[in-house]
Amino acid sequence: MQVEPIAHTRNALGKQHALTAHLLDVAELASGFAQNLGAADAASYLGLCHDLGKFHPDFQRYLANCEANPAQRGHGPDHKAAGAGFAARSTGVAALLVQGHHGGLRTPGQFKQWLEGGLSPEALEQVLALARASGLLPALEAKGRLDPPPFAQSDARSAEFFLRLLFSALVDADYLDTERHFTPEHSAGRGHDFGMQELWVKFKRNQERLLASSTGRVNELRRVVYEDCLAAAEEGPGLFRLTVPTGGGKTRSAMAFALRHASLHGQERVVVAIPFISITEQTADVYRGIFEGEGLTGSPIVLEHHSGVADAFSRSDDEDATAGQDQHSAAIWRRLASENWDAPVIVTTTVQLFESLFASRPARTRKLHRLARSVIILDEAQSLPPHLLAPCLDALRELCQNYGTTVILCTATQPAFEEVAEFRELLAREIVSNPQKLFQRLRRVEYDWRVGEPLDWVQVAGLMADEPQALAVLNTKKDALTLLEHLNEPTAVHLSTLLCGAHRRAVLAEVRCRLLRSEPCTLVATQVVEAGVDLDFPLVLRAVGPLDAIIQAAGRCNREGRRERGRVIVFDPQEGSLPPGAYKTGAGITRALFGDGPLDLNAPDAPREYFRRLFQTVETDREGIQRLRQALDFPEVSRRFRFIDDDQESVVVTSYGDAQERRRVRERLEVLRRGSPESRFLLRALQPYTVSVRSRVAARYHQHGFIAPVQPGLGEWLGAYDPVRGLSTDEPSSLVI
Repeated sequence: MQVEPIAHTRNALGKQHALTAHLLDVAELASGFAQNLGAADAASYLGLCHDLGKFHPDFQRYLANCEANPAQRGHGPDHKAAGAGFAARSTGVAALLVQGHHGGLRTPGQFKQWLEGGLSPEALEQVLALARASGLLPALEAKGRLDPPPFAQSDARSAEFFLRLLFSALVDADYLDTERHFTPEHSAGRGHDFGMQELWVKFKRNQERLLASSTGRVNELRRVVYEDCLAAAEEGPGLFRLTVPTGGGKTRSAMAFALRHASLHGQERVVVAIPFISITEQTADVYRGIFEGEGLTGSPIVLEHHSGVADAFSRSDDEDATAGQDQHSAAIWRRLASENWDAPVIVTTTVQLFESLFASRPARTRKLHRLARSVIILDEAQSLPPHLLAPCLDALRELCQNYGTTVILCTATQPAFEEVAEFRELLAREIVSNPQKLFQRLRRVEYDWRVGEPLDWVQVAGLMADEPQALAVLNTKKDALTLLEHLNEPTAVHLSTLLCGAHRRAVLAEVRCRLLRSEPCTLVATQVVEAGVDLDFPLVLRAVGPLDAIIQAAGRCNREGRRERGRVIVFDPQEGSLPPGAYKTGAGITRALFGDGPLDLNAPDAPREYFRRLFQTVETDREGIQRLRQALDFPEVSRRFRFIDDDQESVVVTSYGDAQERRRVRERLEVLRRGSPESRFLLRALQPYTVSVRSRVAARYHQHGFIAPVQPGLGEWLGAYDPVRGLSTDEPSSLVI
């Protein structure tokens, strides 16, 4: 009696996973995922091919040995070469997706070399004979050549992008079917209960109730923005701009557009990408509150996915013992949905979105096919790093032009992306009917430019002392600490990346509380308070920097329009410093524009000339990503595509928080030191207590005994942690920049 070949060993129920069933099921899933890519047949074909090599007797013996000797499991014989070699006959270069479905994408040259040095023709024919006996091969052999859609044949980068999304569909299908075999309880916990139309109806009801109860000039203008969003949502998918001044209700109105637009045009999810984790958390809380307030029950709706999110697997035992079943189920859903973004509303970071788009490893890329026929809200769009702007914009263009995706560029400072070649021919439609009028009606601050004569720190401290509530935004952590030293204010607080995330959230909560109670509040900060952080000061001082950063800082002044005008003092610090690269270039362009004449930063077109000059000055593809993409060099693209220029080491602060927090942080660190299969989840749980330090500075800290190694790239902070300044040592302050 012939034994049926298997794809995977026995699960907890003692059942083996039949190979033919696995291939057919992966093919079906991949085909469904690739419908939105125009590649259902190609995905089905690759799904049938991906594990063909498991028919080989050597692999079946390996699986049998794994079942007989579980402790001796290891890497088995290659099972990818047979399917990749067979797929190459019909799909050409797309066959490298079969090779990469476990280890990651390689270059065509590496794939060819690997294929030639791998399975012999005789071994391939043996595999095909066994597949034919299973009844599987005739369906494969009946297919002719499977070419990509026309748009992926006319341009090398379009072909590269298509292969990325097709790879995502294949990998996700394989992961899901394997999970369905080994952990059916996880498979059952996936998915969601809500469509875009239902979410839109609930959102609309909540928004109308809010508008009915809101009064005042600012809220009237927020209503105008909301109504403009509903009108524009009826237009077809593509690229849109939402140009709204800070405090204009952008967070809610953008979601209103997205849900209404998706429900009208058959799009399947909303992805909100935000530059900073702190704003991500704030935004996700707003959306959760809306949907939960409307009584939606069943699976969760909003997936918050970034490095600072912990889940059920990173809880301590005592937390598990007290957590309710609903809470535990929601945490499991978050972990599962974060793997492939199978959720109706996703709130993530800009880094997570784009670094996934240009990754090469299966785990990072399996969610990408979900972006087709979605609505992407790119919040604070001006924050995209200039040195990666060309590939970022090219990816957005591909999604809009070829995959039925709608992209919304949301910001008060719309960048002149049309100056970059990759975006030049893509028409962006403005959602707000009259941005100029809106900005004038929402004019809440007056700018006081003091750029002619630099101010020393004593003078800056004096300006802050004149107002009970004042915010100063500096360009570097060193400058922030220096100003803090010159303030004769014992209750002054500080915000920068010298503070761990949990500490920053606590400071923001304290600042909001003081402002709300009209208590004295002096805050010294870096750019971490810009772009979306909800603060409302009567006076903001901003060191000269990039023009968009100045406008963003002004958004923390008179945000709610409670005063006739707030004051924004733009000053030149006498001993100030600037981060290198595009930031320093941007500051220089701002000075040049100021020298050309008065700047009206309350006008929506004010940033256009700034961005035009910036994009003409900096290299928008400094890493050569576009050239590498044309050559299909997936590994090198993944290696070079990094939002943060400098190499950094994360250090975990164990001396922040109450006794219980500190105990949990130390316990999790100890588990990491010993090695744990759940290290990924432990790292997420520790994220709120980490501070990033430049590698060259971290090296000095190691020498001085301030950092104890935990894992490569991760250490425990043994130095002092100041309740105001955060990470601190007896070393010169220049070491902590």
